[in-house]
Amino acid sequence: AVAAAMRLGAVLSALRPALPLLLGLSLGCSLSLLRASWSHGAAEERCLAPGPPAPPARGDPPEAADGRPGPGHEDFRPRIVPYYRDPNKPYKKVLRTRYIQTELGFHERLFVAVLTSKATLNTLAVAVNKTVAHHFPRLLYFTGLRSAKVPHGMVLVAHGDERPIWLMYETMNYIHQHFGSDYDWFYIMQDDTYAQAEQVKALVTHLSINQDVYLGRAEEFIGGDEQARYCHGGFGYLLSRSLLLKLHPHLDSCRNEILSVRPDEWLGRCIIDFLGITCVSQLQGQHYRTYELAKNTEPEKEEEEDFQAALAVHPVSDMTLMYRLHKQFSRIQLDRVYQEIQDLQMQIRNLTALTPAGEAGVTWPVGINAPFLPKSRFEVISWDYFTEQHLFSCPDGSPKCELSGASKADVSEIIESAVEQLNRLYQPLLRFSKRQLLNGYRRFDPTRGMEYTLDLLLEAATQKGHSHVLAKRVSLVRPLSKVEIIPMPYVTEATRVQLVLPLTVQDLDFVANFLDMFAMNTLDTHDNALLTLLFIYHPYDAQRVGQMDVFAGVKAMVGELEKRYADVKIPWISVKTEVPSQVKLMDIVSKKHPVDTLFFLASVWTEINMEFLNRCRMNTISNWQVFFPVHFQEFNPALVYRGEQTASSNTDFLRDGHFDRHSFAEACFYNSDYMTARTKLAADILDRDEVLESMEVFDVFLHYSGLHLFRAVEPGLVQKYTLRSCNPRLSEELYHRCVLSNLEGLASRSHLAMALFEQEQANST
Repeated sequence: AVAAAMRLGAVLSALRPALPLLLGLSLGCSLSLLRASWSHGAAEERCLAPGPPAPPARGDPPEAADGRPGPGHEDFRPRIVPYYRDPNKPYKKVLRTRYIQTELGFHERLFVAVLTSKATLNTLAVAVNKTVAHHFPRLLYFTGLRSAKVPHGMVLVAHGDERPIWLMYETMNYIHQHFGSDYDWFYIMQDDTYAQAEQVKALVTHLSINQDVYLGRAEEFIGGDEQARYCHGGFGYLLSRSLLLKLHPHLDSCRNEILSVRPDEWLGRCIIDFLGITCVSQLQGQHYRTYELAKNTEPEKEEEEDFQAALAVHPVSDMTLMYRLHKQFSRIQLDRVYQEIQDLQMQIRNLTALTPAGEAGVTWPVGINAPFLPKSRFEVISWDYFTEQHLFSCPDGSPKCELSGASKADVSEIIESAVEQLNRLYQPLLRFSKRQLLNGYRRFDPTRGMEYTLDLLLEAATQKGHSHVLAKRVSLVRPLSKVEIIPMPYVTEATRVQLVLPLTVQDLDFVANFLDMFAMNTLDTHDNALLTLLFIYHPYDAQRVGQMDVFAGVKAMVGELEKRYADVKIPWISVKTEVPSQVKLMDIVSKKHPVDTLFFLASVWTEINMEFLNRCRMNTISNWQVFFPVHFQEFNPALVYRGEQTASSNTDFLRDGHFDRHSFAEACFYNSDYMTARTKLAADILDRDEVLESMEVFDVFLHYSGLHLFRAVEPGLVQKYTLRSCNPRLSEELYHRCVLSNLEGLASRSHLAMALFEQEQANST
């Protein structure tokens, strides 16, 4: 018995640490089982209870009688549309949209309409356009009668009648017809209204689109005694898309039945009578704050809180007052941003002190990413040295060039900013003035922005008038600001591409491969692309074309292709010249095609594929942008592999080569854009055609068009290694670029070093 008691005591002592855990598990299991039985019982009672269904809880959206989502759900719950194909109809390929936003039916955020008149179109409307138009995604001006000359950069819609009610009626009709299905919010303002564009844009982001909204400065009707209000037009007002769609069927009735002098009052009465919606100044926790300007107001002296918080200010009597208001509100917004930055920096310092790194973890400037830390010597970002007159890292590779243009403005601004920051830090004890920039260094860090290190020779003056010259090193950072999406015109992949292939006698060995790739990747796939060949005859060959045509073999290949593809025609153009200038050749081709033709200027070493043609279509925008791809040039296999088997893996097809930045042979552009730039070039050079021999199509667009030049590496254009023949009759720059392209296309530095090493080893033995 004593032994049994001892064994029991030993077991209890061993289990004593686990007793709380066992008790907790037992208690938890018991409570969960008890709760499950209660829930089950309650569910059964609710299912079996007779009578009407219980009302939904507060905040729950209503549901239909059959349990499906009610009317409040249709904009948010996904719906699966079943696919049905009629077997009796022929199959037709479905064209998907390029952007998911288009396919899902998303709308743009905000449309702005400005009501103006013929008398104020060139004054107040211009002031509105210069102050806030660039902040809104879409802004149109509506007037009754237009002046003879419309101000530049303004989209104007004239209705032909200056009556205020008619102008409002036609404006609402126009907005519904042209933009009702594209935008969620519509902001209506007058040209004597100053609106804080960023505040208005922020307002609509906090409002629900699934509600009828009539938001503005609520005013009582003249002589009215009801609770309804209309939105004062002088301070602007906001309409939701759902309200506009419901209002449009009643606009004709409102025009015939409602009499009013003020257009804003007429619109408010129409919305109230037919939709039962009144104007409000506060909705969903958002306030529409306004400020009414008194006569002879000086915006610079306005310090009231209502003024600083206003979204719209009215009335603005002249252009000067509009610009002064814009300057004052910009200063207020800038002060808020600086204060917010200081608060955030203080929070970052306080929080960083609590981290394991402590105060040493605070980067400079506070809130900006730390400098990039290279993992090898190949990732080190080099510094560029500069003075106030010269730059010692030039784009063309020369060791020294004059500091000019944007670089000069950048250096001047950064020096002024450095002296200003020093004075702000040491005043009133010291006052600094710049004597000279001793040394300047800058580099672009993609993780944070442009970094500068300046050695300045300064003159420091004290409050007592004493001065001293000293040298001081300062560091500055121009951080990367907020990334913005540049609005671009919409383009599609259905555009036909016209390939232009110039051919010389030296290119004959590569034409067969080009035509085979063109047939396989475009003709077999029925891609919307055509080909035009440009035969460039030397004068000697042109004289003997009757006896022996050097391009007879190419013409035979073209004939075979046209026989194989009955609906394909490949035209060719014959040109006789000693100097095949790219611009002169393009002049001939341009005259033989319509102005809306999308050209792809190719080279004989180019391997055409559908992927690149689609990028050519997407990156080339008429009257907006041209595309100059940088092809991938493979290295000389004799130097890279030296008798070894070449890599055949598809993942390594861009390994043994480089992107040839010296070549501008490939280009995508519209004929209309080329003709416009070419006309400006002709007016500049007059009859000096020899200038064209030193130019390429890239130079024409760069110097004689205001278009965007998109130059980017293109992995879809891969060219096999070939030693190109450089025509010495071209300009010195073009010949030099051709030679550099050949030299850099031989092999990488490591491959060349290995080849030299092996050659020296062979010579030594």
